[in-house]
Amino acid sequence: MSQVSILGTGSCLPERVVPNSYFESIVETSDEWIVARTGIQERRMVLPGQAMSDLATPAAARALEMAGVAASELDLIVVGTSTADMLSPSCACIVQHNLGAKGAVAFDVNAACPGFIFGLSVAMRFLADGTYGRALVVGGEIVSQRIDYQDRATCVLFGDGAGAVVLGPRENPSQGQILSTHLHSDGDLWELLYVPGGGSRIPPSHEMVDKRLGVVKMQGQEVFKHAVRALSEAALEALEHNGLTSGQVDCFIPHQANLRIMEAVAKRLDIPLDKVMKTVHKYGNTSAATIPVALDEAVREGRVKRGDLVLCNSFGAGFTWGSALFRF
Repeated sequence: MSQVSILGTGSCLPERVVPNSYFESIVETSDEWIVARTGIQERRMVLPGQAMSDLATPAAARALEMAGVAASELDLIVVGTSTADMLSPSCACIVQHNLGAKGAVAFDVNAACPGFIFGLSVAMRFLADGTYGRALVVGGEIVSQRIDYQDRATCVLFGDGAGAVVLGPRENPSQGQILSTHLHSDGDLWELLYVPGGGSRIPPSHEMVDKRLGVVKMQGQEVFKHAVRALSEAALEALEHNGLTSGQVDCFIPHQANLRIMEAVAKRLDIPLDKVMKTVHKYGNTSAATIPVALDEAVREGRVKRGDLVLCNSFGAGFTWGSALFRF
């Protein structure tokens, strides 16, 4: 099996900034309440008419530019998302069209918030066994269109965004290496976090909209409890699998869902907070986009440099969760 490297990163956030004060006017909440419970101060949301591929495409283009790889050189495009432009075709096929990556196989992975890590794992294995040579992996969501703006417990949490990485074979010692990925699911807990309407069980209809079945339903306290445990275990699994310790991690990029969850997991792993990459305060929970967006910012700000050991983990609806450990 060949070694696989991350050659470049990219991200794209909508221009529209939505501060906590916006929600004070539509539900019974306050900036202080939101910050104290989530750490979120503002988030980005798309404008009417914008779709997932409108964020995924520029994120991908920036990753390709950093990697020095042309779109025509891509063999594979995997998009981790549960909010594609339409039910069919996949967002990946739209991105392929937008980039002009005619030679790439393209498909989506729907694993909710860990969608990027799931997509990274799939693409890495295609490259490691020699099936493909260059891959683009995108994680992104437009969650703002799946929110009940009358539910103060969920409407303040989410934002929109997309991040991307370009993968290729490790060709020299200066390039990093994806060491391992670890994926998990527990469908027994699906009713704790889900969007009931819009699929084949409850297809789109006026009744579906009237009953608010096309929006996120979440039992927050239960999700919090399971998330902290699962995220901690997945991170330890990655470290132990590679014979490494948390003290060797240069940058920890947890799922940016809630600052309290992030700090609780970092404490369990004994990772100091100055090594934790945080974007939740300005972007909110962007689901599958949180890891690649935070990684791209860390790289471009110099917080992650070539050779650094980076640990990522994520948890979401399904339940699904996973981790990735790599040297950038």
